[in-house]
Amino acid sequence: MKKYICLITLAVLCFYSWGFSGDDCEKDIDDQRGVMVPWQKGAHETGKYRNVFLEAGYSQEDINAKLAKAYYDVFEGPDRVCFQVGDTMAYISDLKNHDARTEGLSYGMMVAVQLDKKEVFDRLWRWTKKTMQHQGGARDAYFAWSVNPESDKHNAEGSASDGELYFITSLLFAGNRWGNDTGINYYGEARRILDAMWLKDGTEGIMNVINVKEKKITFVPDKSGYDWTDPSYHLPAFFEIWAEYARDGRESFYRECADTARAYLHRACSAPTGLNADITEFSGEPRKFGFMPAAFRFDSWRVPMNIAMDYSWYTKDRAWQQDYGKRIQNFLFCKGLDTFDDQFNLDGTPPRWILPAGGYQKLRHSLGLVATSAAASIMGTQAKSWKFVDAVWNAKLEPYADGYFDPYYDGLLYLFSLMHLSGNYRIIAPQSK
Repeated sequence: MKKYICLITLAVLCFYSWGFSGDDCEKDIDDQRGVMVPWQKGAHETGKYRNVFLEAGYSQEDINAKLAKAYYDVFEGPDRVCFQVGDTMAYISDLKNHDARTEGLSYGMMVAVQLDKKEVFDRLWRWTKKTMQHQGGARDAYFAWSVNPESDKHNAEGSASDGELYFITSLLFAGNRWGNDTGINYYGEARRILDAMWLKDGTEGIMNVINVKEKKITFVPDKSGYDWTDPSYHLPAFFEIWAEYARDGRESFYRECADTARAYLHRACSAPTGLNADITEFSGEPRKFGFMPAAFRFDSWRVPMNIAMDYSWYTKDRAWQQDYGKRIQNFLFCKGLDTFDDQFNLDGTPPRWILPAGGYQKLRHSLGLVATSAAASIMGTQAKSWKFVDAVWNAKLEPYADGYFDPYYDGLLYLFSLMHLSGNYRIIAPQSK
């Protein structure tokens, strides 16, 4: 009898296990807040930004406090990644890799301009310009993507194209927010990068940040990376901003880049899981990078948030973006909302090789992906989208059980997500006087 009871128990457990990991887990759930209904028009048209946290039932006082704490933790607290240099400069460090990167400096500048922290923005830009930006030569106005902040020595002279993308956009926003006559000509600095970008003709192998024929952002703006890309670099919303505020006579081209980026993301994120490879061909097909097989890894985490930003600001690709949000959230929900891993093959299976970080080579339930998958709720069409919002609300920027801690990448993506979901990541138009 005991044998039969055990067999029945095992069968029941298998039934529930299969039910959770199969199609049933993709069905929507019951939630007292009902089905999430995304806005149908973007902020560029309406001038309004969703406060998803408020809609989820959190108080504005608590929302403000959570955003303020996240900013404090990343920029000011004992585990901060932002460090002042002298009286006028500061840098952001990827502590686990012991360097300062254009990724981090440009993210920090975007946070600062969005949250109206002019002194922080100016400090970061002064350090970036002095330490990272090339002055003259074939790379003029581009940035060395990795620098040793203790010696100011460049670890690499080349650029990562997403850094230039963020620098230009944040500088345009800064000029719109604070004007260009308060010590830094932000618009002039943005135009210097843009104008120099258009002068790159292959001399010494240096190219445009954008592959002009493909109208897609490059992996790196030199001949070695000019013909392929990284999906997380595709921010159509930023190209829309360039078209509106750069005023360099290339408005139509930038709008075409925005549309091309949206079409590219359809292909790069075509898997039923919604997952994308971290490196691809311009076709969207996964590309092997060195010895690493293509997979969804750290860079890939940014894609859900980038698509959500484009939805929030412009909503020009509404139907596909809503479907994408449903696919990626369904996949992660089925993996366990509180347990899903941070690296996958595109079919959702565990990767054959795990990309290490900070001396650890293991899968984990990473705050960065918790954050960006929650930002996708901006375009959510299911009740379960509320659960992703709750997950990032309840998450904490703290060491993992094994001691690994990344206040840099996890921290910045977490902060970005809180800004998006509270309606504090916005198009910054020129301020009326």
